[in-house]
Amino acid sequence: MARLSSSTWSSILLPRSDTLCYFIALISALSLLGQELSRCSALAADFEGFGDEFEDEEDLSDSSAFDHDLPLRSPIPPPTLTQSDFETDRGPPPPIQSTSPPNSLPSDSKPSSSSFDYWDEDEFEGIPVREFPQNPKSEHSVPSSASESDPNLAEKEKSPAPRSLRSYTIEIVCVSFLVAFTINYFTGKRENENVALAWAAKFATKDTIFEKNFSLLGTGDGKDTPLLLKEGQNVFKFYASGRRFCQGLLATMELQSRQDLISRVYNWVVPCKDEITFEVYMNDDAMDHVVFALAKKKNAKLMHKEVRDLQRYANVMPTGPSNRKWVADDLMAVTESKEVAGDLITEAMLDQVFGEKAYEKFGKGFISMHFSDQHQGTPRKMLVFKFALPSAKHMADMTRLVALVPYYIDLVGRYKPSSQVRSRTEAARLKVAQEAYKELQSVRQEVLQKKKAERRKMAEEAEAKLSAEAIRKKEAKEHARQMKKAAPKVKMTRAH
Repeated sequence: MARLSSSTWSSILLPRSDTLCYFIALISALSLLGQELSRCSALAADFEGFGDEFEDEEDLSDSSAFDHDLPLRSPIPPPTLTQSDFETDRGPPPPIQSTSPPNSLPSDSKPSSSSFDYWDEDEFEGIPVREFPQNPKSEHSVPSSASESDPNLAEKEKSPAPRSLRSYTIEIVCVSFLVAFTINYFTGKRENENVALAWAAKFATKDTIFEKNFSLLGTGDGKDTPLLLKEGQNVFKFYASGRRFCQGLLATMELQSRQDLISRVYNWVVPCKDEITFEVYMNDDAMDHVVFALAKKKNAKLMHKEVRDLQRYANVMPTGPSNRKWVADDLMAVTESKEVAGDLITEAMLDQVFGEKAYEKFGKGFISMHFSDQHQGTPRKMLVFKFALPSAKHMADMTRLVALVPYYIDLVGRYKPSSQVRSRTEAARLKVAQEAYKELQSVRQEVLQKKKAERRKMAEEAEAKLSAEAIRKKEAKEHARQMKKAAPKVKMTRAH
């Protein structure tokens, strides 16, 4: 190798001035580039979501999720997106020109500290900004940044508008109905109790009608036994016993359902009355053949159609016996015999209650009375009285009606019809008994026919389930039985 000349070594160790400037510029550029690279790497390591532990799991879905999680800059449309590059001298992005109307807030207004505490212009460069859809109708509305900066305005927008009383119409009606129903329940209950107690005080206490005619009043033997038995808010019962010709008496008061608001309103539209029914259970040896009823004309015709003993034994009696006063024109008798009706409607009763003048004054509360020795159920011999109850303050108006009960207990208990009437009534009862026996026999025949039909049907179903061999054996057995039955009978005698 040839030796380098001294001039060559001197040119390398001592370069020229232009070459020395070139080397110094190159070293400076490399130094600045290294500083920039080290700063960018440090920022990328500190940014949330860009650490080393998430580098293997990044994809397109992660970038979209990151886009939704970032805080929003402003409702202003974002500028055109450009890819960021490494620059040595970077500043904030150029300001965005606002296209909002003149009366809106300026575009360079600072965002509220509550929503943009972690915002950095340099750090999120190149990240798309989410845009809110603008309502074209609200052109003069205040931007969201203004509403966020003003908490009073936000509270006013969130607070609902006050509702008027008309919006609570259904609630007001329901609450009013419940209050009215509750008040009416207690007031109606008290009214019914007052009516029942007024009746008991007038007719079932000391020195009254029932106290004089019955030895035992109430449901027990003690002195503190209550006179009335309450079975419901509008049903009260009274019991009395200890009198000749009868086993006892049961009075049932069926009052209006005043405790029910709906029933009270219905009673205003369709008026009805409080009623009391007396059922007297006669002794078996104290009542002869008597079937008789007295009621208002319309009610009497209805009873004749619906009540079984009146339908079988009695007939409507449009007029009374000749040459004698009779009941008021509003009343009608249903009886088995005119003689029985004439014997039960006495002159005293015509003067007291059932006569024309007496009925107008004292008989307005009378509904019906029914005497029968063929009453349905047990006991068969009963006297039934039905009256309308007046108000608690006018309970004395039905004194004569209540007096009918002990009067007819004695009258029917002592009554004996004539021989002619008795023979006719016995024949009628025998005829009814025969008809009842025929009806019972026909019912029994129908029951037997149904049972036979069911057995025949079961036998046919059983035959349908049998096999061919079983059917053949059964037919052979039946044929042998028929042949044996058809064969002539031979009498065997012993030869001597």
